[in-house]
Amino acid sequence: MIYFLAFCLLLATALTLAAWRRPDARRRLLRLGAGLAAVGGLWLAAFPPTRTQQQLASQAAIVLTDGYSPDSLRQLLRGLAAGTPVWRYGATPPDTPILSNLPALRQRLPQLHTVHVLGQGLPAADVPALRGLRVVAHPAAQAVGFRAAAWPRQPELGQPWAVEGSFSGATAPAWISLQAAGAPRDSVRLPAGGGTFRLRFTPKAEGRAVYSLVARTEGKVLAQEPVPLEVRPTRPVRVLLLAAAPSFEVRFLKNYLASHQHSVAVRTGVSRGLVQTEFLNSATSPDLSRLTPALLARVELVLADAGSLAALSGAESAALAQAVRAGSCGVLLLADAATIPRALPGAGAFGLLTRSAAAATAPQPLSWPEAPVRPAALLPATLRPGPELRPLVLAPNQQPVAAARRLGLGQVAVTTVAETFPWLLQGQTAAYEAYWSYLLTALVPATSSVPAIELTTAWPRPHAPLTLQVTGASAPYLRLRAGNAAPVQVALRQNAYVPEWSTAPYWPTAPGWHEAQAGPARQWFYVFSNEQWRGPARQEWLRAVAPLGAAAKVSAAPATVTTHSGWPRWWGYLLFLLGAGLLWLEEKL
Repeated sequence: MIYFLAFCLLLATALTLAAWRRPDARRRLLRLGAGLAAVGGLWLAAFPPTRTQQQLASQAAIVLTDGYSPDSLRQLLRGLAAGTPVWRYGATPPDTPILSNLPALRQRLPQLHTVHVLGQGLPAADVPALRGLRVVAHPAAQAVGFRAAAWPRQPELGQPWAVEGSFSGATAPAWISLQAAGAPRDSVRLPAGGGTFRLRFTPKAEGRAVYSLVARTEGKVLAQEPVPLEVRPTRPVRVLLLAAAPSFEVRFLKNYLASHQHSVAVRTGVSRGLVQTEFLNSATSPDLSRLTPALLARVELVLADAGSLAALSGAESAALAQAVRAGSCGVLLLADAATIPRALPGAGAFGLLTRSAAAATAPQPLSWPEAPVRPAALLPATLRPGPELRPLVLAPNQQPVAAARRLGLGQVAVTTVAETFPWLLQGQTAAYEAYWSYLLTALVPATSSVPAIELTTAWPRPHAPLTLQVTGASAPYLRLRAGNAAPVQVALRQNAYVPEWSTAPYWPTAPGWHEAQAGPARQWFYVFSNEQWRGPARQEWLRAVAPLGAAAKVSAAPATVTTHSGWPRWWGYLLFLLGAGLLWLEEKL
């Protein structure tokens, strides 16, 4: 700057002396003024002057998101101060400044107090960046679509599976259908055009799949959303069948269990002191003559009739009760006698209500959750309701015919449905399989696979953080891969209260299936695109922003900001051209 000032002073002195010493004194003042104007123009072009202004600081800002209404924006601007800044979040509009980083709002507007968000809303994971500000949500009008949905993400092959949720927005009766494996599997009609729904299906193949929920009105598709899940293989269960005498019920039951790859050991009484043993899907043949702790450690479910339990010795009864309390196995009693055997663990909680002979000969319809139909069976007795019992299967008038109770870490159940094999003879195979699958699932002890990976984010989306929890991981990092992309490694953070738990944040970049791996544990999870399941995303946004809707403390005096703005440089260029042009023109005259 000093050198340029010296240059300008030298140039002004030279032009002044040249104009003063010129022999022709005519237009001397014009030449002097033109020279000084040219030098002044150079200085203004290089160092334009600045002006200082005091103005009110903007305490509000508007953030636009997808689906906002221009009418709502215009109405909001009329109620706010002039000059309220408007930003567009995560998009590239031609006429609105882009905002891709919410913390940048505080840096650009230090006096910011209120943020108005119009449209679908911000990702719930970005809401913590607005803490300390008053956030006012102006949600867009709800479009026709699914508002909420929930389903098991990892069902077991052959087990009943259901998806439930809510739909709204249709002006006519709507049909909600489930598309699975390329065909419609279940549907329900919503006469009011909206409401809750529940659709069921039994997966027939293992592996990952993406089902679809479709909403239609008069043949027109209103909404369609993906339903991803990973069907796990059937878990083989080690079952010990104890029968006091041969029966069709035990025969059909063992065949059913073996056909579903369960390991079955059968001990059937033939005569006094003589038993028959049989092993299906079992690599070993342990001694079944007595119930010992070693034998019970090899099984997960003991299924016995009343006669076989009544014949147990005191040591066998104690071993069975200890195994149940330790959580290593469950017990199911087929109550085919008038009383509950004392050898049944926790027998005091169960009581039988014997039915009359006429009522016992009339089949009664049964019901349980996810039952495909209501099969009928003979019921010689029902169970007495109790505070410790959890009903599993119900007869008419809500009478329990199968119920379970917790004993220590295990489960004990009693069923008075002594014969279910007639369902197979009547062609009700689905009811038979659903009944026994339901009872086995309720009684078999849960196994904890370590290490295990669990996704704790309900609706993961691209470019939004999600959290993965790893249990019992020995590796210090989690390996993640999206489709055919190169895998990435994410460091695990150990939980301060439960050392076996570790968490890892991850920002997926694309929708679709992702695989997480920590040592031998693998877990697949699905990332939804931003256009999918907007109803749940809207609910998450409104729940997350609700605590920030209260007004924050504001200073009584309006805040002011001092701004410094420079003059346009073209003023200096114009003055330089004017002075130089006059010098050239005067020289030619």
